[in-house]
Amino acid sequence: MSVMAEAEKLIFSLSEKDRAELVGKILRSLPLYADDGGLAEARRRDIEMDENPESIISLEQLNERLSERFPFLRK
Repeated sequence: MSVMAEAEKLIFSLSEKDRAELVGKILRSLPLYADDGGLAEARRRDIEMDENPESIISLEQLNERLSERFPFLRK
């Protein structure tokens, strides 16, 4: 079994609270979120959406794209 598959199996065996805490730790470990919690990126994207409203997608479209990219997220 690959490391990713093993990690996924362990992660999904955690409680919802523990998974949420783990997600926070993982996000904070990424450079994008390390310094300001991703606020600068959120502001950049907000400006980008104001300048290019055609780039905005619906929540349904986002969910569809995520489930295509990450099949393990499908319910």
